[in-house]
Amino acid sequence: MLVTTTTSIEGQSVEKYLGVVAGETILGANIFRDFMAGITDIIGGRSKAYEESLREARDSALSEMMQSAQQMGANAVIGVDIDYETVGPNGGMLMVSATGTAVVLR
Repeated sequence: MLVTTTTSIEGQSVEKYLGVVAGETILGANIFRDFMAGITDIIGGRSKAYEESLREARDSALSEMMQSAQQMGANAVIGVDIDYETVGPNGGMLMVSATGTAVVLR
């Protein structure tokens, strides 16, 4: 399945718009990961643990969005947007959402 952030695809035309599709993933707090990220904040550098978690959450949200599109009969999702938001008590969790328009390309 073709997935793109653009609203058109060069050399192809949209035959049918099927509707909005979405996928969401929520990451909970992890004490060990938070502790290691805190150390990274103090000494500097990148937090590999958080980066990996964000990557997994993004991939999960995109996969869920693509499954929804496939169930609708789409062969592509255009105009994809990925958002990151904190949710829950004291913003202790992170939600990653992916939305786009399911379409059938010629």
